[in-house]
Amino acid sequence: MTPASAETTYSVLDFSDLNGWEDDDHAAALDSFRNTCLDRKEPDWESLCAVSGNIENPRAFFELFFRPVLIEDGQDPLFTGYFEPELDGSLQRDGRYRYPLYSVPPEVRRTGSFLTRRQIEENGALSGRGLEIAWVDDPVELFFLQIQGSGRVRLPNGRMIRVGYGGSNGHDYRSIGVEMVRRGIYEPHQVSAQVIKNWVRRNPAQGKELLWHNPSYVFFREVSEVPAHRGPLGAMNRSITPLRSVAVDPRFVPLGAPVWIEKEGETPIRRLMIAQDTGSAIKGAQRADIFFGTGDQAGRSAGRLRDPGRMLVLLPIQRAYALLPEGEQ
Repeated sequence: MTPASAETTYSVLDFSDLNGWEDDDHAAALDSFRNTCLDRKEPDWESLCAVSGNIENPRAFFELFFRPVLIEDGQDPLFTGYFEPELDGSLQRDGRYRYPLYSVPPEVRRTGSFLTRRQIEENGALSGRGLEIAWVDDPVELFFLQIQGSGRVRLPNGRMIRVGYGGSNGHDYRSIGVEMVRRGIYEPHQVSAQVIKNWVRRNPAQGKELLWHNPSYVFFREVSEVPAHRGPLGAMNRSITPLRSVAVDPRFVPLGAPVWIEKEGETPIRRLMIAQDTGSAIKGAQRADIFFGTGDQAGRSAGRLRDPGRMLVLLPIQRAYALLPEGEQ
């Protein structure tokens, strides 16, 4: 990992500085770590991965081989949550299932950019090109499926297909919640995913325009080879684990690294998680998105989350101290 900017600062802390560290289930965190550690090809990470397979005391493993590093870039810390939605859909378009999930158009693969959300949806720019993976019955749920980046579609016969992030149209993500606050529709503390959904459904014409405020559009790929009992694939192409996997900004946090989460708010979280995913809205050294699982209950829990706190990255010891300025190492 290289410093993301000149303003980034690094502080190496002790495990005694982590609030609630001794009370966590370190064995559960170690299981998640093993799920992706083989994908780290650097020698120090490979060595730690090899050692992790024969550990009797998971907490001692982390304390012996890692050091917690607080990485700050001047931005306020922010924790949110995400989940894997389940939508009702069909492999054929009909009167109920009218809203398509598209695979990546060839021109996006070539150039990395494409039309805006409005242009795609309002003008039907992709219709008739054979890019449809499935059709669903709710455009609002489809919008939030794109924000989550992965999900499952329940077909009329009960079979599930799983879709994952395939690419995007290259436009920056804009928060609908922030825009609703800017327009005076809600106060910041009132905004959640469910509140946005309800408002858009009550105000269909204005709601469609509101969703078009976010020009970013996500394309999917089918990943049904992942068993239904496993989590969706994250950015490391491995299944992620509820409340043990977190999406981060890889400019600051290396994928596969353990991260210690101290989320404040109404329901504080003190937990060791693994950085196994990314997201278009996850930007900054202290920005993290916690994975809550699959389905409506996970969605309600994730949608309520918008809290401050702090995140510390557990790095191999030599790697951690190498980030400090000369004289502090």
